[in-house]
Amino acid sequence: QVHLVESGGGLVRAGGSLRVSCTASGSTLSIFTMAWFRQAPGKQRELVATVNRGGSTNYVDSVKGRFTISRDNAKNTVYLQMNSLKPEDTAVYYCNAGGAYSSGIYYPTANWGQGTQVTVSP
Repeated sequence: QVHLVESGGGLVRAGGSLRVSCTASGSTLSIFTMAWFRQAPGKQRELVATVNRGGSTNYVDSVKGRFTISRDNAKNTVYLQMNSLKPEDTAVYYCNAGGAYSSGIYYPTANWGQGTQVTVSP
């Protein structure tokens, strides 16, 4: 069982940047596809970005060109660099390990962190 811990969230003004991190223990992340999800108040959790074992990435349209997912396997950590933040990016951000795509849909596993709050003020 992999244990995930997110960090790096905070309060930032619109147009600003934040980098959130997800560090794993109990297993090596290098074997997993990793994903970042987010959940805004009153909304369902949504996929933001994925990075597979080979480093290929995918993004939801709303963050393309603004967010970058990356992984440092030596540090067992996955990052989400968020630039040009908008108030609608406000959410709790969660990482997930070991999911997979099937017919274009990403299916997460039960391996979730506790989340980190990102708040973007106007």
